[in-house]
Amino acid sequence: MHEADRQARRNAFLYCKFRDEQFALYDAFAKSCGMTMNTLLVVNALYYAEDGLTQREICDAVHHSKQTVSLIVKKLLAEGRVELAASESDARAKVVRLTGAGRAWAEYPVRHITLSEDNAMALFSPEEQEQLVALSRTFTKNLKALVQNTNERDPE
Repeated sequence: MHEADRQARRNAFLYCKFRDEQFALYDAFAKSCGMTMNTLLVVNALYYAEDGLTQREICDAVHHSKQTVSLIVKKLLAEGRVELAASESDARAKVVRLTGAGRAWAEYPVRHITLSEDNAMALFSPEEQEQLVALSRTFTKNLKALVQNTNERDPE
């Protein structure tokens, strides 16, 4: 194995370790607020979409399957935290919106996470922020292309 390959393997491990640590932080925070991380992600998307979102739009926003989003929406609906309304643009779709009670319930966790993310980013210089975003975007694009390339199987 070349030194560059070893370095790439080490850095991939570290990058993914930090990403996993971030996921664990989100998960622990969501649990402390009485919800799952997936629910927090859905509620976060809905909180900032005052006109609501269709379930497809929620899936696109949080990168989860229709089944996962559907289960979360059904639970939130049963708890009175969201309501469904007919979509003006697609008769087959329903728009999901937080209710007043749902918005009040979601305010602390959503605003706390958002403020924490904003403040963590603000600790970087503007140049560092741009680098982090650009490199993360490129890593995600590269990883997606490699993971979705099912024609090439890794022999290991």
